Amino acid sequence: MSLRIMHNISAMNAHRQLLISDSMLSKSLERLSSGYRVNRAADDTAGLAISQRMRAQIVGLQQASRNASQAVNLVQTAEGAMNEIHNMLTRMRELAVQAASDSVSDADRESIHQEFAQLREEIDRIASVTEYNGSKLIDGSYQGNSVSSESTAYSEPGVVKITVTGASAGTYTFVDSSTTDHLVSLGNGTVTETVDFGSAPTTGTTKVLNFSTLGIQVEVNWNYADGDLNNKTVVVSAGTGGVFQVGADNTEDNRISFSIGDLSATGSNLNLDGVSLATRAGAQSAIDAIDSAIDYVNTARGNLGAVQNRLTYTIANVNNAVENLQASESTIRDADFAEEITQFTRAQILVQAGTAMLAQANLAPQAVLHLLG
Repeated sequence: MSLRIMHNISAMNAHRQLLISDSMLSKSLERLSSGYRVNRAADDTAGLAISQRMRAQIVGLQQASRNASQAVNLVQTAEGAMNEIHNMLTRMRELAVQAASDSVSDADRESIHQEFAQLREEIDRIASVTEYNGSKLIDGSYQGNSVSSESTAYSEPGVVKITVTGASAGTYTFVDSSTTDHLVSLGNGTVTETVDFGSAPTTGTTKVLNFSTLGIQVEVNWNYADGDLNNKTVVVSAGTGGVFQVGADNTEDNRISFSIGDLSATGSNLNLDGVSLATRAGAQSAIDAIDSAIDYVNTARGNLGAVQNRLTYTIANVNNAVENLQASESTIRDADFAEEITQFTRAQILVQAGTAMLAQANLAPQAVLHLLG
């Protein structure tokens, strides 16, 4: 054998192996202390990129779930107010039925009307104060696109009501000629729809011009005649209804929107402003008016119930997606402690053995001293 003292190759080799073992031990300690298999890009470049994208998706979905939960709270707030309005309308109908009978005098009817008027005012008050986080809910402001006051069609005496049933914001113009056999057209420059109105309504009745493709309905009464709406406009304003982000991405499929109509007693939907129970005839008419108001509230509550059920399923679906994405991200990023303990024990033994062997390798050159003695 050859004995050299300038370069101890055995010690250098033992030192190199000891550094490798120490690096393995340090990495195992880092993973065991952090709980992550990937602590930096060098640990798993592709895995880190995939994991970070998943984390962004997960936190987005978690926030979307909270958004949907808050939307449910908003719906419940509005529906709770509607329930009270419903109760008051039921009582108002009871009063109307009572006042419609000659078993009460006109003086009694006046007293009955006073309670009726107070309930009507309370409905208006509830409609004006019901809000969620600063947004009014049932006073007519929390709804989709609506007819603007700039619409000139309302200047025509024969027009009773114009309703938006899905029309986009914009200006729509009538073409209503008295020589076209009751045909009425409405368009916005891009889409034009024509309906056959037929003869004018008889006295005391109304008819509806239903432009279903455009999403606009125009109700007219017996004062309407062919040609009256010509060049008149319907201006549809963009609504301020609720739009809720219930997904993590910027697409329409990740949003749910809904609107709530005007639930005030004196508004155009319940339309109880001119109702009086002071006379028998007025009380009799009031029964029909209140029935219509109750039907509207029923429909509004039903729509909100459907929205709430939809949001509940949305929350369940989003939470399920979060759980599965979290499981996938965990598989990539988290440390397997059973495996890491095995690697740690192996590296720990190698470090101890390497240290011992390095000490032995450092002693080997001392054999040269025997040759010099």
